[in-house]
Amino acid sequence: MDNIKTCIKYYLEYCNLQKCLDEKTLKAYRIDLRQFSNQYSNIHIAEITSATLEQYIAGLHEQYKPKTVKRKIASVKALFHFLEYKDIVEPNPFNKILIHFREPVILPKTIPLHTVETFLSAIYRQRENAKTPYQKKNALRDAAVIELLFATGMRISELCSLKISDVNLYDGTILIYGKGHKERRIQIGNESVIRILREYKDNFRTKMQSCSNFFVNQSGRTLSDQSVRRMINKYTSLASIEQHITPHMFRHTFATSLLEADVNIRYIQEMLGHSSINTTEIYTHVTVAKQRDILATKHPRKDFHI
Repeated sequence: MDNIKTCIKYYLEYCNLQKCLDEKTLKAYRIDLRQFSNQYSNIHIAEITSATLEQYIAGLHEQYKPKTVKRKIASVKALFHFLEYKDIVEPNPFNKILIHFREPVILPKTIPLHTVETFLSAIYRQRENAKTPYQKKNALRDAAVIELLFATGMRISELCSLKISDVNLYDGTILIYGKGHKERRIQIGNESVIRILREYKDNFRTKMQSCSNFFVNQSGRTLSDQSVRRMINKYTSLASIEQHITPHMFRHTFATSLLEADVNIRYIQEMLGHSSINTTEIYTHVTVAKQRDILATKHPRKDFHI
């Protein structure tokens, strides 16, 4: 098994059947490893040296941002660790490479709370003014989607894959299947959100049962993340909001708002489904309102009499 493409196929089968990686992770591996194999398709796997990999990594830095480079390196590195474990390559060329580069900190983009309120108001107004039952039901579903995104901070992929059985509106809890098939349960703390979800469920029950997903379109098929993005763009325009809003920004806003309200970061980590506290700590950089409050009330300059 000295052909690179054969080795990659073998590795991806292992990731799918034995590691049980989710489809999005497999897709990313497939893209990154295909790119690698296309560049070195004319040589045997055993001929790939540390110098070969260093040249490849240098080329990645010329084409992509650091975060993307980091992911692509990780994909190829995982492949070679697997091949080393299976005694297909010896030695592993990655063992002779020191990879260390500074990844710039990109602060998560949040939505001002008054903008979230304006956005939600636009959806409810659209529902109230709907001219047809079809438009009315669409607006009801849209309200349920955005309310749940903001109420729980869940990822758009997690929301779109919710099953009917994952949503318990009796006690207001949602069972979420996150990255790596990790489960977490989150409580909906707002009665208005629970009310709109119940109303949505009552109106879409038949369509939901046809595909077993909680969020569906008017045809009874699973609601896609692209549909949610288009819906967000629609209401952003209707509400005359100039800021570009994405589904993930509701998650960032959820986390930042709780941190500014003095919620323990460990609780926020658990609610977001982060496996490492380091991932959650990015939100400590964006709590501008909290900084303002601290510096206005705690800084000694306030006690100066000049």
